[in-house]
Amino acid sequence: MKVSIIGGGGRVGSDAAYALQLGGLVREIALVDMNADMAAGEALDLLHGSSLTGNMNFSSSSEYGVVEGSDCVVITAGLRRKPDESRLELIGRNVGLFRGILDSLKKVKLAPGATILVVSNPVDILTQIASKSGVVPPGLVLGLGTVLDTCRFRSLLADGFKVGAKDVKALILGEHGDTMVPILSCATVGGVPLSSVHGFAQAKLDEIVDQTRKSGAEVIRLKGGAGRAVGVSIREVVHAMALNSGAVLPVSTPQKGIFGISDISLSLPTKVGRHGPIEVLEPVVSAEEKKAIQHSASSLKEVLSHVS
Repeated sequence: MKVSIIGGGGRVGSDAAYALQLGGLVREIALVDMNADMAAGEALDLLHGSSLTGNMNFSSSSEYGVVEGSDCVVITAGLRRKPDESRLELIGRNVGLFRGILDSLKKVKLAPGATILVVSNPVDILTQIASKSGVVPPGLVLGLGTVLDTCRFRSLLADGFKVGAKDVKALILGEHGDTMVPILSCATVGGVPLSSVHGFAQAKLDEIVDQTRKSGAEVIRLKGGAGRAVGVSIREVVHAMALNSGAVLPVSTPQKGIFGISDISLSLPTKVGRHGPIEVLEPVVSAEEKKAIQHSASSLKEVLSHVS
């Protein structure tokens, strides 16, 4: 599988490339970045470690020819979010850049059935735009969505309640942003309800939910931008495609009627295979959670109406 990363010289793109190298499932990684030297340096750094990680080819360029033949194009390029700026406020600054990337991809011959994985923010809006772009068929487009938020939420729950992170099963759905919806009605640890954990308290849970919502801004404040958790979240989605595993992940896809939501992209549990989304599952959630997801969709539609 050949994966091309647009914005591969940046923090998110390079961390994603490194996570994929360590995963060892893809055969080739191409990095595209306006800063050709940065992309070349990242590719060279990856190459230097290849004798300890596995057989993999690396290439880089500021031009899109290197994307030729890609099975998956991961778009991470974008302007960085300011600490006090919501992801949706990025829309005016990032849409023009994103459409330029899509126009460049139209000139490149991708592999048959190639997918586009959108990571740039605001990811749900840009995923919807990509699905309408004609670069690939709409069903081959997906966004990272709340895979990252879910990863953060599970990790923070594990840390807060002192349990194993991989034992925590909890979801964030809806928008990757201000209206994200924690699905607490089915949250479990080792197969039992989260409320069964010793030391559980609603106040502590509310605090962790709040931490999750603010996680991105806090990482930006502390170190200038997120990278590590985003990188492994991207790897999770790419590996589901590489293995054709049918893994159920909260990726963002154009919705077609679940909970009455359509004509907008947001995250619901979705089976992911070789060519991206296979099936969107309708989760059993509380009435309050369903209403919150519908509100998330309405909020995103309002923003999209100003850019379509």
